[in-house]
Amino acid sequence: MDLAQHIRSILDFPVPGINFRDITPLLENPTAFRYAVDQLVAATRSWGPVDLVAAPEARGFCFAIPVAMQWNAGFVPIRKPGKLPYKTLSKSYALEYGMNTIQMHQDAIQPGKRVLLVDDLLATGGTINACRQLIEENGGICVGAAFVMELAGLKGRHLLETPNVAALVRYEGA
Repeated sequence: MDLAQHIRSILDFPVPGINFRDITPLLENPTAFRYAVDQLVAATRSWGPVDLVAAPEARGFCFAIPVAMQWNAGFVPIRKPGKLPYKTLSKSYALEYGMNTIQMHQDAIQPGKRVLLVDDLLATGGTINACRQLIEENGGICVGAAFVMELAGLKGRHLLETPNVAALVRYEGA
């Protein structure tokens, strides 16, 4: 299945000059959605074992939770500030069009736990690299990062400090 046929491009969103890749059509199609999840699991199977799957909100959650279920692993939400009710760790990072901060519960990952990162998109790598740093600062081991899409022209893959990176759909430009 060609997953790119289920991804819509929206020009100048959220700011002028950005070509937003919209996964809503993919999520609305149960066959394409199931296929994407199955392919994420297949692409990461050799990286196992996995104790936890972590993802940044919100689109990453859509894929990470069913991936975690297939791995028989727990799920760790990484959220924007003020969204988690318990003590948190924070990390700020640069986006291609600004700055952002993410948080994770301090007790979400026990030392030595093997964590797979999942998100819908790898662009500049800032978000997923900040997630990786939170995991490692909490004593977790990042086994790799898997994405539905990668904007290869933004070279986000090079920012990640893990040899295990997978993307189902690669866009050569930004």
